[in-house]
Amino acid sequence: MYAQNVDTGVTRLRSKDELSDAEREFQDRIDNDIRIEPKDWMPEGYRKTLIRQISQHAHSEIVGQLPEGNWLTRAPSLKRKLILLAKVQDEAGHGLYLYSAAETLGVSRDEMQDALHTGKAKYSSIFNYPTLTWADIGAIGWLVDGSAIINQVPICRCSFGPYARAMVRVCKEESFHQRQGFDIMMTLAQGTPEQKQMAQDSLNRWWWPSIMMHGPRDEDSVNSAQSMEWKIKLFTNDELRQKFIDQTVPQAEYLGLTIPDPDLKWNEETGHYDYGEPNWDEFWQVLKGHGPCNRERLQARVDAHENGAWVREAAVAYADKQAAKRSTAVSQVA
Repeated sequence: MYAQNVDTGVTRLRSKDELSDAEREFQDRIDNDIRIEPKDWMPEGYRKTLIRQISQHAHSEIVGQLPEGNWLTRAPSLKRKLILLAKVQDEAGHGLYLYSAAETLGVSRDEMQDALHTGKAKYSSIFNYPTLTWADIGAIGWLVDGSAIINQVPICRCSFGPYARAMVRVCKEESFHQRQGFDIMMTLAQGTPEQKQMAQDSLNRWWWPSIMMHGPRDEDSVNSAQSMEWKIKLFTNDELRQKFIDQTVPQAEYLGLTIPDPDLKWNEETGHYDYGEPNWDEFWQVLKGHGPCNRERLQARVDAHENGAWVREAAVAYADKQAAKRSTAVSQVA
């Protein structure tokens, strides 16, 4: 999930005795794993939380095209260009599914786009880091998309129907993206010493941002409890982070690469890897808009929106023209 810090607007969990009859019935449906659909009654906090989370997820998919799109013309072979082009196209599709899911909650596409372009809405901090070498495209696929899969697979079982259904296809496509990235890293790791060093350098730079993709520590994630009560979120940030680390460390060992964490070690008692603390100051700074590429990424989206105005206007004009033709045909038949 690319929504790293969504405010539910709830300061504490209320007991069932404190809920209204409608809220209690709503919570009972969720507790019994009955999906909530757009026309069902829902608390305003639930609706707003979903709008924020799904729109942030959609924004992240769209902004996430930028670091990789930078390498479309520079990929080392035609095969790699085609694969990367297909992946970037997939990400655009993911954004479309998610914007459509959010629209079922009564928010318009224009409202969501405006919130992104004016800085009111966030997107994942991970996409504010630069792609300096071709190995970074491999690291994004392997680490970033691998982290996303850990986050997103549980959303396929979340309480809101349109979001859960959209994520089924998204997760299937993300699994291919992760394999594509791992394949790039494996090719580099098995190549020349210079190529292997390029892969290691990329891992060094992308490891910690990927760890922070899962959001703040549980103790600093004050809104997680309500999201989990509503089954918008099924696992805590730290649980997802641990799962990602446990899955990824053996993959790095297979590649012959070294995770840049001196505190990383296997814990026989817990059956998990112990790991060091990320730089949380950096996380919050990037999330607030002060990362290496924040301004560049946002400006690119604003420019694309403004430069594409004529396409949207042409599409509306064509739709109006077709509607007028259909109206005329109906009148003539009548």
